[in-house]
Amino acid sequence: MGTERPPTSLDALLADVRACRLCEPALPLGARPVVQASANARILIVGQAPGRRVHETGIPFNDPSGDRLRDWLAIDRARFYDPALVALLPMGFCYPGTGSAGDLPPRPECAATWRARLLAQLPHVELTLVIGQYAQQWHLPPPRRPVTEQVRNWHRYWPKIIPLPHPSPRNNLWLRRNPWFETDVLPALRKSVAHLLS
Repeated sequence: MGTERPPTSLDALLADVRACRLCEPALPLGARPVVQASANARILIVGQAPGRRVHETGIPFNDPSGDRLRDWLAIDRARFYDPALVALLPMGFCYPGTGSAGDLPPRPECAATWRARLLAQLPHVELTLVIGQYAQQWHLPPPRRPVTEQVRNWHRYWPKIIPLPHPSPRNNLWLRRNPWFETDVLPALRKSVAHLLS
């Protein structure tokens, strides 16, 4: 699990992450860490944790949330899944299970064990997308604020970081109630992504 000796490269660290079984006893479908990264990546996407479909396929954002996210970014699947362009490091790397209101929160052991070490291996990231409350709590400075407030005040962190709501279909009502997200935030996001991936 990466505790015996420090890895000498991002590849070694990712191998340790993918072999991690730290919180497997608490996971309903067992451990299957899902990550994507390269030291050359210029965009970092920080989600919550894989859903059931992502767990089954081992492909991050391989679900309706991913379809919407790629639409928000105006990026095709080929570039989205190119680790030399985009790093995908959710707050929890394994599917945490489902509760009464959707998927459970990411397991806290994951970020505590791996996050700082992984981020240190991504020196070329110029834009970090922090999706949802758990990602925002880790990556944005205090005080903690509701997701809507963070996203509405995205200029606080621009151009290095942009807070986003979760692209899940469960957030359709949020998107209808906050039309400024599509008119104000998405054009700036798409322009930045196009520049970084050009």
